[in-house]
Amino acid sequence: MHRTKTRFAARVSRVASALERRGIRATYTLHDRALSNRASRRRFAQAPPVLDAVQRRIVDDLDARGFSLLTFSELFDGDPLWEEITAQGARFVEETEAGLAGDRERLRVRAGKEFVVRLHSYGVELDFSDPWFRACASQRMLDVANAYLGMWSKLEYVDLWYSVPQPEEATRVSSQRWHRDFNDRKLVKVFLYLVDVDTDTGPFQYAAGSAPGGPYGDAWPWRPLGENYPPEEELERRIPPEAIHTFTGPRGTLLFCNTAGFHRGGFATARPRVLATATYSSPASLASLTERSYRYAGALDELDAATRYALD
Repeated sequence: MHRTKTRFAARVSRVASALERRGIRATYTLHDRALSNRASRRRFAQAPPVLDAVQRRIVDDLDARGFSLLTFSELFDGDPLWEEITAQGARFVEETEAGLAGDRERLRVRAGKEFVVRLHSYGVELDFSDPWFRACASQRMLDVANAYLGMWSKLEYVDLWYSVPQPEEATRVSSQRWHRDFNDRKLVKVFLYLVDVDTDTGPFQYAAGSAPGGPYGDAWPWRPLGENYPPEEELERRIPPEAIHTFTGPRGTLLFCNTAGFHRGGFATARPRVLATATYSSPASLASLTERSYRYAGALDELDAATRYALD
């Protein structure tokens, strides 16, 4: 009898999960085509940003191959933000390494991704006193995200990450494996290296052309809550080696990427990878799938319309 009840409960759970996925996909499609994104595209069309040559190159790169690689100083030429962000990163590293050596309960980690320590994680209040948040909410970055998405985007996630070195023989888990981000079919994720990153520091890797619409976009194609973690060996047989890009580089390396395409990273073995990251997504993502990682603690009415939209 117990076994029968267990099988019945498992079957009910599978059916409930399938119905939930179907409902989320329907909600995403509705918001993408008719509700949130339609209004956001109209706002963008009425007031498109004027991009300079560096910003235009980033958008063109994203359109052509799904990523754009440059340095922070190229996008923020002469801006003292870099010194503020590196100081913020240094404080984060000091606090993290003190926690790793002592009270690990104080560290902000997520279940299943304990190899990544986060500065903020979720449920925090942020404003422009946080230098990385100030960079992410600036027109230098927000205009790029909006131009690539073709709509006013939402600044969904802002944080600093410390990837804890793992044994070389460890098995890749979670985002260390090839995967697509499940929450939007076209989004912009940004990574700013705060330390030098080589092959032993868990560099970010990306399969160019694997985003929806690309030559490898039909490999386990993107859909909300779809099959986003295929077997690693099968993916590497299906996507040619020349499409795989490994982003090593010095601190200050800045990468924009559409992570609806296949990517992985954070498998550090010799030294910790420390970076700042942000995600810009469509309003449909926030409406159906995504919990924003922070609440803006400043005064929204003091911001321009596109920035207010991104943070509200």
